[in-house]
Amino acid sequence: MPPPHSNTVVLLLGFEGTGKLTIAQSLAPAIGARIVGNTWINNPIFGVIDTDTHTPLHPSIWVQTRKVREAVMDTIATLSRPNASFIFTYVGVEGDPYDRHSYELMLRTAERRNALFVPVRLLCSETELARRIAMPGREGQLKTTDPLAAIARSRSQTVLDPKHPNKMALDVSARTAAESAEAIERHIRILGNSAADRPGARKAIDK
Repeated sequence: MPPPHSNTVVLLLGFEGTGKLTIAQSLAPAIGARIVGNTWINNPIFGVIDTDTHTPLHPSIWVQTRKVREAVMDTIATLSRPNASFIFTYVGVEGDPYDRHSYELMLRTAERRNALFVPVRLLCSETELARRIAMPGREGQLKTTDPLAAIARSRSQTVLDPKHPNKMALDVSARTAAESAEAIERHIRILGNSAADRPGARKAIDK
């Protein structure tokens, strides 16, 4: 029997501390997906340099993480099972060329698989963001832990907007991870039903 939502690619976009990975962990069993987290991409590079999660990283670091992301995406597009589903997590902001490139790479990966692509903007109030980003355990995962920096970022930047027909915007400030995952799963189900009702619509719905 195929997974509940086969060949689906969900992209969770949001600032550090929004709860992307926690939501992904709640959503993954419901849609039968593997998680490819942002830290999973970055940490092979972060783990071999000196980082205190506060000091800005040298720009060349992102050149190296891009190479990792491109290798992973190419593997997913060409070698993963055709009916496999994935959840990507990414910290993306509007106006950043690197983030736009990363988004386009993940979109192209879904298109290469002819998968249902579902980008989700996770929004969070600055008070709740500051609380979450300082929670124990983040620093051990080489994640940002500075609440003041999180507040400053939320005031000066905007979460990347995919401008994609399948996109969803979800305010998670007062939602648990399970509640957020349930809302996303409902959205995926609606998109999947729409595609199933119209021959050839699955590919069209991704573009």
